[in-house]
Amino acid sequence: MGLMLAPGDDEVAGPDVSWSYTGFNMFREWLAQTEGFTLAEMNGCGGDRMWSSVTTTLTPLLDHPDDEGSLSPAQCAAMLPRLEAITGQRQYERGDPVLGRRIDDVRQLVSVIKYCLEKDVELVFC
Repeated sequence: MGLMLAPGDDEVAGPDVSWSYTGFNMFREWLAQTEGFTLAEMNGCGGDRMWSSVTTTLTPLLDHPDDEGSLSPAQCAAMLPRLEAITGQRQYERGDPVLGRRIDDVRQLVSVIKYCLEKDVELVFC
């Protein structure tokens, strides 16, 4: 069992990105590390550090229940430039399949977010 991020429309052929729950947690931990903090230290993720103490446009994705809800088109639009920048600044390293997987995950997420913005629909956690 896992989770999927997909557009909140009725288009069954639309793009999506999916992970196991463990894989999604590892993805978010990596994104947080990329943004300069440790996800496990954050309030709601096992720690007591307040989200207001970090500055990242990825907060809506990182501080979100992983099994329900959605992100608005406005939240998606705010996150998109940073996600695109992450894919541009991180080069595949030979022998590092984990980094390659994370970059692929970000690229897939970017595709889904762009679709959501084109259709003006929410990004749904399902």
